[in-house]
Amino acid sequence: MEEVSIAFGPVPSRRLGQSLGINNIPPKICTYSCVYCQVGRTLRMEKERKSFYPPEKVVAAVRYKVNELLSRGERIDYLTFVPDGEPTLDVNLGRAIELVKDLGIKVAVITNSSLIWREDVRNDLGKADWVSVKIDAVSLEVWKKINRPHGGLDLKAILGGIKRFAQEFSKVLVTETMLVKGVNDSEEEITKVAKFIAQIKPQFSYLSVPIRPPAEKWVRPPEEVALARAYQIMADQGIKTECLVGYEGSSFGFSGQVDDDLLSTTAVHPMREESVKELLARAGKDWSVVEKLIAQEKLVEVEYKGKKFYLRKFN
Repeated sequence: MEEVSIAFGPVPSRRLGQSLGINNIPPKICTYSCVYCQVGRTLRMEKERKSFYPPEKVVAAVRYKVNELLSRGERIDYLTFVPDGEPTLDVNLGRAIELVKDLGIKVAVITNSSLIWREDVRNDLGKADWVSVKIDAVSLEVWKKINRPHGGLDLKAILGGIKRFAQEFSKVLVTETMLVKGVNDSEEEITKVAKFIAQIKPQFSYLSVPIRPPAEKWVRPPEEVALARAYQIMADQGIKTECLVGYEGSSFGFSGQVDDDLLSTTAVHPMREESVKELLARAGKDWSVVEKLIAQEKLVEVEYKGKKFYLRKFN
């Protein structure tokens, strides 16, 4: 069902409470191919904005999911554009935001910031209530190593676009920096990142570590001492900082169609084994549902840091 593939969750978000995800980009089209990406390597690199789904189809999918969830007593705190790829590649993003806001729920967008140098992208993002901009690195070499950007992108322009957006945006702006051991967790790079973030004055700045299976097997979280150092460097710059290193919990939304719920959620948000078990229990189903989806090559089981995760398998 198209509605399920576009709208998923809600999932427990470390930043947004119960967040109903909006997947407005087909898998996996992005401006970056980040080494830590939880949905794998980018299948198609793009930097030009295009139309993927009509905004009317997006809002219809979201409305369908919202009605299903609210009828079951689920809480939805935010409608969040957080697709398989970069949400601002969607030329209809601004219109889609306007349409879903009519549902009376706050709208968030989580962007990798790669197209924020464009005025039309900043205008679209400005329609949201909450925007997260990614700032993993401000040094060219480190940026290329961790984010593996499209060759036509320019880091200096991106950083300038972030600054302009911060000046223009009047609602909630946050930043997120994903720390990868041996790549961007050095004192030198974190100091540069912190000094840049201090200039844009976000409401919060989040330091994340890879807690789900990454695109590249060599990716590891930083050592505890490196994370503590990064936090202190950010705090020394006067930035309100939080570390996002824990598991979000297992209170995933249930719409009644357990197969669809599992596949739509794991397409964007890999689920730990205990979360899958809880979802099955709520649906009155057993583990054979998972076994069937794995046998059908729709779901895949992976192990990371001693924990089993389940992800939607893309052909």
